[in-house]
Amino acid sequence: MIFYIMGKSASGKDSLYKKLLSANIGLNKVAIYTTRPKRDGEKDGNEYYFVDKKYLEDNSDKVIEKRVYHTVFGDWYYATLDDGNINKNDNYVIIGTLESYNILKKYFGNEFLFPIYLEVDNEIRRQRAIDRENMQEVPKFDEMERRFKADELDFSEEKIKEAGIIDRYKNDDFDKCFEKIVSDIKKVMR
Repeated sequence: MIFYIMGKSASGKDSLYKKLLSANIGLNKVAIYTTRPKRDGEKDGNEYYFVDKKYLEDNSDKVIEKRVYHTVFGDWYYATLDDGNINKNDNYVIIGTLESYNILKKYFGNEFLFPIYLEVDNEIRRQRAIDRENMQEVPKFDEMERRFKADELDFSEEKIKEAGIIDRYKNDDFDKCFEKIVSDIKKVMR
C-alpha cells in the first residue's frame, strides 16, 4: 500500500510524514524529486531529492508524474519517478497533491493507494506558515501567499470529491490526528 499524505500548505504534511516513518509501523519512505531550494533543516533524500531541471529531463523515461509551480522565484518542478524504490510487496508513505495522487492511482492501481487528507483551519495554517518562514534564513513570504491562494483552487471541494476522498483528518491537535491515522493505517495493513 501507498499511504498518500496531502493537504493545503502548512497543514502538517511534513511533520506527519516524518513521524509516520519514525513510528516503526512498517512504512517505507518515498521521497519525490524537486527543483525547489532546500528549506533550512531539510536533507537530500529525506523529504525530497533536490535536483535540477536537467536531471528530470535526463530521467524522463522514469517520470510517473511531474508538475510545475510558477513561484515568485521562478518555476519549481516536483516529480515522482519510478526509480526502483517502490514495489508492490511493501508499504510506503508519500507526500503529494490531489493531482499527483490521481496520477499515481492510475499508475499503481486504486487499490494500492490510501489517501490521508489533512485539514486545518485557515487561521492556524497561516500562523504555522508564518512561523515556518520566520525560522528560515531568508523568509519567502511572497511565495507563502502564492501557495495559500493556489491551494484554494488545487484543493477545491470539487477536486477532493473527484479524487474520491471521503475521509479527512482534522489536524488541529497533531497527536490526536496522528493516533487516528496510525489506527487507520494498521487496519488497512491487516
